[in-house]
Amino acid sequence: MANVKVYNMKGQEVGTLELNDSVFAAEENTYAVHAVVKAYLSNQRQGTQSTLTRSEVSGGGRKPWRQKGTGRARQGSIRSPQWTHGGIALGPKPRTYKMSVNKKVKRAAMLSALSSKVASGELIVVDNIALESYKTKAIVEFLDAVNAAGKTLIVLDKVDKVVIGSAANIPTVMTALYNTVNVYDLVNYGKLVISKDAVMKLEEVYAQ
Repeated sequence: MANVKVYNMKGQEVGTLELNDSVFAAEENTYAVHAVVKAYLSNQRQGTQSTLTRSEVSGGGRKPWRQKGTGRARQGSIRSPQWTHGGIALGPKPRTYKMSVNKKVKRAAMLSALSSKVASGELIVVDNIALESYKTKAIVEFLDAVNAAGKTLIVLDKVDKVVIGSAANIPTVMTALYNTVNVYDLVNYGKLVISKDAVMKLEEVYAQ
């Protein structure tokens, strides 16, 4: 089992933590990660886009001119697709983009994403992530101290409104709970700053 250093919020090393290999040293599975991320992004789409067909555009109730004898091309309606302000041919209509992924693939993707963070040195374990008051500057100083400035995902073991609220104003930082973090967030963000208790709870959920 791999050992990682545990830091406090000042960036000082306060101990080590032994990681469960079944969770943080799993085999890389790019197929599962791709499938889960693709499904996640697809499920974010509302599918409400819509265009009007020739039957839905108002007007065009009569033939614009007679069929023959005018020297112009025959036309049946001024709401045909070739006319300005006419209907749209083969345009988008409301539809669902929902995709489903089975549980084994989801699990494999999560383990692969977590393991890649450890392998790349992007996992930073903190003994306790907590603030006394709402202060964005405190979060910035904390991330600088643990060398996690930039695009960072903070994972907590329980809801902490002060920490979440303090980090909300930083556009490159996202907070999540251990039971709501997803594969897309792990892939999308660089450093993974996680509390020690959140690591243990993740191991309880995903350890074999």
